[in-house]
Amino acid sequence: MQLRALLTALCALLFSYALPFSAFAQKVTVAKPASVAVIELFTSEGCSSCPPADALLRQINLKQTSAGQLIVGISEHVTYWNSQGWRDPYSSPVFTERQSAYASRLSVEGSYTPQMVLNGREQFVGSNGNALQKALLEDSRRRHLDVSIRSSNRTPSGLNVTFSLEQPIAKPLDIIAVLTDDADHSNVLRGENGGRLLQDVSVARSLTRVATVKDNSEQSVHLPFPDTLKADHNSGHHLILFAQEPHQGAILGAATVPF
Repeated sequence: MQLRALLTALCALLFSYALPFSAFAQKVTVAKPASVAVIELFTSEGCSSCPPADALLRQINLKQTSAGQLIVGISEHVTYWNSQGWRDPYSSPVFTERQSAYASRLSVEGSYTPQMVLNGREQFVGSNGNALQKALLEDSRRRHLDVSIRSSNRTPSGLNVTFSLEQPIAKPLDIIAVLTDDADHSNVLRGENGGRLLQDVSVARSLTRVATVKDNSEQSVHLPFPDTLKADHNSGHHLILFAQEPHQGAILGAATVPF
């Protein structure tokens, strides 16, 4: 824990800023983006250097770059800050384990907060707007799969989802489903952010591998609502569906719809 705290403090010192994205990413104006950039932000309410990264994600989530990329953010709250005075109500071991799997492949520093991972390929400090912009530019040059959410019907217990990939695939891919709150906020009482009102967007409430696909045929799955999801009709939520190489490799395509 001391090593993680030291890394976080260094990240805060070096990259405690968020780049203005007003000219770089704008509200979506076309129905079909050229590609989708999934930005996973590993964060914690117990981490004092995380709010700038949370603010950057708020700024870019569901915006479109000049290259036509739709930016889809996912705020994944990790658990290893929970013993430092404040238990993050949105944290889950699922997100901690997911970050650890990325760290074993992408990060010589190991897990730290705030950390962004773009389409499972590149990682950087979550408040570093320059690194984000560079990674998005590089990702815009890659080929992406079109993931199509053909229907998403809400029931009292969950979502009935039908999806397909629009192109043939060369190898099996995992289909990952994420259910998110569009926006959440917390009055933090203790810890490094004690006394602050923290605001988050696209907060992951569940993240599950729902299928492994071997071709582009249409498939249907039922996604149960987790107990942690605010599954009321007055709160905004999104379903995010993405195709990822096995063993948590590159994300090759994604789509999202509100529910």
